[in-house]
Amino acid sequence: MPEVRDDAEPTPAPEPPAAAPAAAAAPSDTGWLRVSPKYVVVEVVGSLIGMVVFVGAALILYAITGQWWALWAAIVLGVISLVGIAFEPRRVRSIAYRLREDDLLFRRGIMFQRQVAVPYGRMQLVDITRGPVARALGLADLKFVTAAASTAVTVPGIPVEEADRLRDELVALAETRRAGL
Repeated sequence: MPEVRDDAEPTPAPEPPAAAPAAAAAPSDTGWLRVSPKYVVVEVVGSLIGMVVFVGAALILYAITGQWWALWAAIVLGVISLVGIAFEPRRVRSIAYRLREDDLLFRRGIMFQRQVAVPYGRMQLVDITRGPVARALGLADLKFVTAAASTAVTVPGIPVEEADRLRDELVALAETRRAGL
């Protein structure tokens, strides 16, 4: 509130101090790019195929041998598969990547989260793969390979045009930032 002096001229209140630099340097969770929502279809189709194969095998075993445990196994496998399919949309929403100045960050997972940083200078190969369902939906998987086997990262469910553009951009960045290779 401004102070009032005897001559009735208000003086401005002192300005609040500027935000501390530490607050500005706090890590933010913005800038993450998510995979295409159509990738849910790819995951659901893959899960349904797996469910049909395993439940079908258990039912065939029950039909041939008459063992009741095979029927129960088919029921349990079917229920577990359907619960897994119900979680597919949330699992796909958890997949994201971010291009930073020196590296690419990739994260995925709901309960067991994984976050990997791949330095551009260490990338040896950037590969695009497309399965039949993803191809029908116009999606591709972008795979980054480095010298360390544990850092091979695959970003699934990227639209084909974006995957091509991203591959070219990352190859150019990798060429300019080769680190000791």
